[in-house]
Amino acid sequence: MADAESLSWVRRLRFPLYLRIWIAVTVAVGLLTFAFGWIWRTNVDPPPMREIIIRNEEGDVIGQSMTRAQRIPGQGIEFEVRMNDGRAITVHLPPRPRRPGEPPPGRPIGPRGPEGFLWLLGVVGLAVVLGSYPIIRRLTKRLETLRGSVERWGEGDLSVRVPEEGSDEVAALSRRFNQAAERVEQLVRSHKSLLANASHELRSPLARIRMGLELMDPQPSPRAREEILRNIAELDQLVDEVLLASRLDARESDLGTVEAVDLVGLAAEEAARAGAELDLGERPPSVTVHGVPKLLRRALRNLLENARRYGDGPVQLRLARTGGMAELRVCDGGPGVPASERERIFEPFYRLPGASEREGGVGLGLALVRSIAQRHHGTVHCEDNPGGGACFVLRVPCDQM
Repeated sequence: MADAESLSWVRRLRFPLYLRIWIAVTVAVGLLTFAFGWIWRTNVDPPPMREIIIRNEEGDVIGQSMTRAQRIPGQGIEFEVRMNDGRAITVHLPPRPRRPGEPPPGRPIGPRGPEGFLWLLGVVGLAVVLGSYPIIRRLTKRLETLRGSVERWGEGDLSVRVPEEGSDEVAALSRRFNQAAERVEQLVRSHKSLLANASHELRSPLARIRMGLELMDPQPSPRAREEILRNIAELDQLVDEVLLASRLDARESDLGTVEAVDLVGLAAEEAARAGAELDLGERPPSVTVHGVPKLLRRALRNLLENARRYGDGPVQLRLARTGGMAELRVCDGGPGVPASERERIFEPFYRLPGASEREGGVGLGLALVRSIAQRHHGTVHCEDNPGGGACFVLRVPCDQM
């Protein structure tokens, strides 16, 4: 259990790409330095054996040994010699004295011998580690710029482009992304233009049909007239909601000016229009949000019309302030929404099983509510009504009091 927890902790610990590459280079240099040092130490030849002979004044040998010289930094070399009488003496050879006028020798940088080789490996490894960091950081910084641009593009800003620097694979990827982004932006622009033109072209014949119906002689039966008017109203609503949904998905900025909106007044107007009961609590709150008034009004109106269309009995609208969020709760006494369908009802053109087309609506009302909520950095969801039915809860950030 402990191993699994430690593994999950390691997975959560994510390093940036440049840091991971740099750590990999550092570890590789360290391993190479250690390996070369170990090979050097195991294969370096020791100082050769030297035969040292000690003679007295008569030339007789009084001591003789096969030994290795031991170098003492700054003091010369020493040999240990075993005498004939069993004693051991040390023969010391100091460094060569300088001749008159000879400059002092330069002090060597770092130790000599095997230790000097290891020290040199360490310096080279440190230079590689320090020198590779800016190169790796420059490469991965371009990748981070590319990632940030892709994320912004994925969030809906189709005008984002990536700087094309250099001629390597990252630059080629940036160029490919810019070409794809330009193509997608053109397609979306043409799609928006098509929707706008289609909406205009559809509304013109609808207006002519409505005028022809008014001038029709003899007058059609009330039932036929009502059916024609209903179909015209449904077509008109469909055109309007498709156009608004398209503009919201494209995150257009010309849907209205952002300003301070008094939700209490807006809720009172829409509740009176839909014949809903408005509940502001014992102490009516003062709730102000920054948003597009016509979009907020459209979202609340869609929720109220949805509750009136599918509910049974009076519709209740509650407005409350919870922390930094304004909460609009529209509740009805209808059959409610099954838990498995509470997310799908916010999909465009989705209807609950068994819903009749004659009940009105085109299946875009709740999808528009969610798009409007997201545009105002809010949320909307469906939950059970304690008294039976369904409650739709719209939350948007509000001004702090």
